[in-house]
Amino acid sequence: MRRRSLRSTESAESCLPARRAVHAAIAMTEFHRASTVSALADQAAECRACDLWERATQVVFGAGPPGARLLLVGEQPGDEEDRAGAPFVGPAGRLLDDAIDAADLDRASLYVTNAVKHFKWTPRGKRRIHQKPNRTEIVACRPWLAAELVAVDPDVVVTLGATAGQALLGPSFRVGTARGTELELEGRPVVATIHPSAVLRDRNPDRRQVAFDGLVSDLRRAQGLLR
Repeated sequence: MRRRSLRSTESAESCLPARRAVHAAIAMTEFHRASTVSALADQAAECRACDLWERATQVVFGAGPPGARLLLVGEQPGDEEDRAGAPFVGPAGRLLDDAIDAADLDRASLYVTNAVKHFKWTPRGKRRIHQKPNRTEIVACRPWLAAELVAVDPDVVVTLGATAGQALLGPSFRVGTARGTELELEGRPVVATIHPSAVLRDRNPDRRQVAFDGLVSDLRRAQGLLR
């Protein structure tokens, strides 16, 4: 495995301010450390830090046991997640479940969440089509993600896709360069991998299988880092 620090994968201008912002949010003990995941979810339901709440059905907070040793972070809830109020229950979530099973992990033991807690979408006929959250929206939601890290206190964090990595490690984070390197945040190992939706988007069966196998391999690596 290649070893690379966050300083080498991120520029000083883009990485350090983002990391400091995450560290500062984690250090807000009065708000964060006194909060359980359930209490945080209740507070997040009233969040108006950005405009995404206006068109979303509801906030979609993380789910899983508070003491989960492995925490997975995605981008944002999708259409099905927005309606159900639960993370990773749509097509990408079902593929993630398959990858979790293939990696010999138990989803019930994992905490899964997203960097952004409201569904950002644009209408296309009768459908609601996913839109990538912008930097302002990611930053607005970052305190909730930092609070989850404190409340759950995982041993290892897995970032699923670029948005999750950028939310935690800075805007210049790229999956392609971060994947397979040794990253950390607040003393925790961070494993970078692709988002399951990236597997779904590839219509070529062979490439899709390769992408899925890579996701499984990254999840196994995260499992191997558990102390």
